[in-house]
Amino acid sequence: MPENISFFAALAVGFFGGVHCVGMCGGIVGALTFGLPPEKRERFGRLFPYLLAYNIARITSYTLAGAIAGTIGLLGLSLAPIQEAQIILLVVAGLFMILMGLYVGGWWFGLTRIERAGSRLWRFIEPVGRRLMPVKTPTQAFGLGLVWGWLPCGLVYSVLIWALAAGGPLQGALLMLGFGLGTLPNLLAMGAFAGQLAAFARKPWVRRVAGGMVIAFGIYQIGLAAFDLAG
Repeated sequence: MPENISFFAALAVGFFGGVHCVGMCGGIVGALTFGLPPEKRERFGRLFPYLLAYNIARITSYTLAGAIAGTIGLLGLSLAPIQEAQIILLVVAGLFMILMGLYVGGWWFGLTRIERAGSRLWRFIEPVGRRLMPVKTPTQAFGLGLVWGWLPCGLVYSVLIWALAAGGPLQGALLMLGFGLGTLPNLLAMGAFAGQLAAFARKPWVRRVAGGMVIAFGIYQIGLAAFDLAG
């Protein structure tokens, strides 16, 4: 049950939080597709396979990173007794759900400061992506999408820290998969529909309802931990 809650909470964070980053990511999509011939770049039907390849690969990288984070968290918590480790996982996951809910609701954006931590890693990964440009085929687009998934982003890194407390590699991977799928509509649906979707997700009441739901999930997680501790 907690894993399902985490997945859907991450999905909501990806969708509503992704609107905040769509300007930057939209610019990246534009830059990545700039090398395509005009007849492919200007017709959505021909551009779509490239957009799909970028985003499937990006979400694949997120999922892999989530599995790595979940493994690291599990190894760290293996030093503690099982019951204590489970309580720690629930509390940390609950706290990060609350912080992400505050971000989604537009009440607090402190999590974006985590972005600076990934800039050093990006220096090693970015040259790999440069060799794949300009993009000529969907296969190239997929390779570049794998690199894009490691781009420094405070929102992504915040969910990765949340994945540390997911409970293991599978749980961490599912958490990041949910987040990645949540970001997909805003980045895949280019055009008028995407504009309508983004406009809906930007409405204050929509963001507050979504943020409140994620916060409620976090409080529920912490409540489970308190119940286990009392038991």
